[in-house]
Amino acid sequence: MTSRRAVLSAAVDRLRGAGVASPEHDAAELLAHALGTTRSRLPLVDTVPDDALGEYDALIARRAAREPLQHLTGTAYFRHVELAVGPGVFVPRPETELLAGWAVEQAVSTTGRAPVVVDLCTGSGAVAKAIADEVPAASVHAVELDEAALPWAERNLSGTGVDLREGDMATAFDDLAGTVDVLTCNPPYIPLDAWESVAPEARDHDPHLALFSGADGLDAIRVLERRAALLLRPGGVVGFEHADAQGESAPAVFSATGRWTDVRDHADLAGRARFTTARLAR
Repeated sequence: MTSRRAVLSAAVDRLRGAGVASPEHDAAELLAHALGTTRSRLPLVDTVPDDALGEYDALIARRAAREPLQHLTGTAYFRHVELAVGPGVFVPRPETELLAGWAVEQAVSTTGRAPVVVDLCTGSGAVAKAIADEVPAASVHAVELDEAALPWAERNLSGTGVDLREGDMATAFDDLAGTVDVLTCNPPYIPLDAWESVAPEARDHDPHLALFSGADGLDAIRVLERRAALLLRPGGVVGFEHADAQGESAPAVFSATGRWTDVRDHADLAGRARFTTARLAR
């Protein structure tokens, strides 16, 4: 057996040396996972048994190789819900919780009837599940194209009442045309030539279909604009995430068509441009 402090200290040093952005957090999460406990209860652990130490060393080696933390634990937390994640599906980021929160507020503000919400490019189902959890009266619909990601969405949305479909965001939900109150999307938005700038956790492990979108990163957002205009009712709203460098170019895709009012961009908690919202003109 080895002391918890010594085990954690060595793991933090190894992760920091590998360029992991949050070595203390990740080392603690992985130790809790190896011990079958939670990070908040780690201070109650004095020593690490040899069998858990072997498992922990293997997990730290994989994290040092920049395998996503959530792939190692099999779990991601998003607002108030827990998600199963792993190879083949985009790991939801904390920044996207802001988009989901905006969508929840918009859905709650719908009066007189149950709001109709659509989530395009649902991936793991994170946004759709969060909305269904926080607005149980909403009729929530989600779509995913990637055959590898779809089983993760099926697993996460099972029992939530969300209408999950396999399909392309460009052609999904013809049956809902003109009836949707709130539409959300976390589309691919990284320019193809930005490959080298993407963190290894995303570049090497997230599906490329969820990351890259043409020469300027806006191809999927252009498709989204056209689809949102078809699906939303007059006065309905759309919100979508984008790269921090697209704080002007992403909203411009919507502003340029003349179909939208109240086109606004929103910053994340670090002050970086993060998502755009717009309202379909009446």
